[in-house]
Amino acid sequence: MSKKVVAVTGASRGIGKAIALKYARKGYHVAICCHTQSDKLLAVQQEILALSVDCITFTGDMGNYETASAFFSKIKEHFGHLDVLVNNAGISHIGLIQDMSPAEWEQILSSNLSSAFYCSKLATEMMLPAKSGKILSISSVWGCAGASAEVAYSTTKGGINAFTKALAKELAPSNIQVNAIACGIIDTEMNSFLSREELDYILEEIPSGRMGTVWEVAELAYSINKKNDYLTGQVIILDGGWL
Repeated sequence: MSKKVVAVTGASRGIGKAIALKYARKGYHVAICCHTQSDKLLAVQQEILALSVDCITFTGDMGNYETASAFFSKIKEHFGHLDVLVNNAGISHIGLIQDMSPAEWEQILSSNLSSAFYCSKLATEMMLPAKSGKILSISSVWGCAGASAEVAYSTTKGGINAFTKALAKELAPSNIQVNAIACGIIDTEMNSFLSREELDYILEEIPSGRMGTVWEVAELAYSINKKNDYLTGQVIILDGGWL
């Protein structure tokens, strides 16, 4: 029996990299992509190959359907099948709505929401013949609660949450499970803009008293998809008790 295959978007660093490595350590072949940072992605590939599994890379914007199609065509050509998709690609935007340009709005919609739609659609086409598969999206607590000065980001993550619940119902008869992880504040480069004072203020509000780690997200991303075929349509909050 051939090894299982996982595809992870936005895998050149942070949460995506940790998830790709977690699956590789569990014996999965891995397909990883990122928008622009090819050098970092190739470094991740080398780490994965050292774990005695196969790994292919792709650089391009998953918010563009033709580009996403090229990535999934490469997966099909190289591996022949796909068992797990992790939608992790995304960007953040901090600022008041009156200061946000239409171009910035379109960019975050494309990067965070359209990418998940395109990749899930393409993954579904590969999973349906086997009547088996897992789709997992990395969301945010702001998709559940909303955040001031992060209206666009909150909107896209709220969209991911609704997308997850709807697609889960659509694909359940085909034995394809669809879930999401709504992350709280995780120790990544995306949150490096916070000053020490700002970070301390946030940590005071979190009962666990700390940021989460990318490895904690990766552990949950693997365990959700490991065996349970009855868990679907869920947005699981991982935030140290913050919300």
